[in-house]
Amino acid sequence: MRPMKFFIDTHDAAKETFPPGLTPVQFDGFFAQYEEACAEEEVVILRVHVAYEAGRAFCFTMAPNADCVRRAHERVSLPFDSICEVKTATPGDTFFRPHAA
Repeated sequence: MRPMKFFIDTHDAAKETFPPGLTPVQFDGFFAQYEEACAEEEVVILRVHVAYEAGRAFCFTMAPNADCVRRAHERVSLPFDSICEVKTATPGDTFFRPHAA
């Protein structure tokens, strides 16, 4: 397996990247297709946060690179606002990281 990085991509109805009026039932049907596309592009879905009433979604994934995440979206015709590589910042990451001497 190739090395993986963390990514967050965003979707917003105000920017026409989140389907207007999307319901949880509609999302469930779409999500199965998105999972297949992600598997084909080596993208691991870790979590998706959806705000139906606000028309926004935030997807947290692992992938070898941002292009893999972009291609997974393209396979299901899902537009996005941005795809951003992120690092974790938990207390363990912050307090136990090696410090330069």
